[in-house]
Amino acid sequence: EQLRKAGYDALIVEGKADKRRFRVHVPERLNVAAIRGKLGMTQAAFAAYFGVSLRTVQDWEQGHRSPSGPARAFLKGIDREPKAVRRALAA
Repeated sequence: EQLRKAGYDALIVEGKADKRRFRVHVPERLNVAAIRGKLGMTQAAFAAYFGVSLRTVQDWEQGHRSPSGPARAFLKGIDREPKAVRRALAA
């Protein structure tokens, strides 16, 4: 998180034992509260509308957990085309 704020999208990590260097990519942080805010929904409404638990939405927004894998793709879809995601879920 601090790396992203400082403008880094990757970090070079050096191994202690063998001194090899590795490039570790810092994933783009998704602002779930902003995605939800664009839709004008409460946390409870967002969770119910998209079939996610309220606790999960709260954890994402409070930084206790970060969405990863399929959840990241799901949230990016909601951010770009919320009605299309909802139609897909209803089908």
